[in-house]
Amino acid sequence: MNTTVADVLVLGGAGVDTTVYVPELPLPYRDTYHVPPVADRIGNTGAGVALGCHALGLRVAFADLIGDDPQGALVRRALRGIACSFGRAAAGTRRSVLLVGPDGRRTSLHDPRATPGERLPRELYADVRARHVHVSIMDFCRHAYPGLGGVPVSTDLHDWNGADDYHKDFAYRSDLVFLSAAALQDPEATMRDVLDRGRAHTVVCTRGAGGCLVLTRGSGVRAFPAAPLPGPVADSNGAGDAFVSGFLYGTVRGRPLEECVRLASAAGAHACTVAGTHESPITEADLLARC
Repeated sequence: MNTTVADVLVLGGAGVDTTVYVPELPLPYRDTYHVPPVADRIGNTGAGVALGCHALGLRVAFADLIGDDPQGALVRRALRGIACSFGRAAAGTRRSVLLVGPDGRRTSLHDPRATPGERLPRELYADVRARHVHVSIMDFCRHAYPGLGGVPVSTDLHDWNGADDYHKDFAYRSDLVFLSAAALQDPEATMRDVLDRGRAHTVVCTRGAGGCLVLTRGSGVRAFPAAPLPGPVADSNGAGDAFVSGFLYGTVRGRPLEECVRLASAAGAHACTVAGTHESPITEADLLARC
């Protein structure tokens, strides 16, 4: 068996985003809106982290389930250059319709194409020797934790409300946990709960333009500002995944926590200024120049 050496192994989370630029959000009811060209692009969280880390010069491996459909073919094309292993998703490739307003904010209509009991086969990534594993919150990935062999693991809970059981396996079994404050009434309480009940050493809660909160074991919650945008807002899609990839870049490179946050914030800010979800991630040279 040939072994693939990777800085980051990403499990799960590729799909196709159909982006529609609309005149306002929320979109008032009307029978017809005439909009700019609608585009199908690589999307979803795992693909974003993989492509972001790859653009930053990290060695990336990726394993996922996708469909034998045109959307799956788009995913394969977009991830060329990354060491990918794909299994077949019985229900087809995941899709999202993204409504993007003039200010870059978005509403995502996500079709998970989930099949109960489906699992990501271990043979898709068993030959990968990775320094870090990022597990997307796909139901078919939650069983993977016991077989990761002590390698540091991260996950992104996205807009978890702090209570839904679905996310708890990922929250309590990862060493580095990202989440958004979007659905949290008390972000600091949720962050402490993740540390108290799980194995995480660090929890990062993103707040969009409000920057992020960071909690580590043995310290209080620290607030960090958002990085300034390098240009006008175009599209906020993919900013969270870019933030994660910037943070993982710093982590794998052995940078201190404060620098990991700066790298993550700069990568997220860049993503807000380019159209699409994951098509133009920031490069290592540009990221280091901005930090």
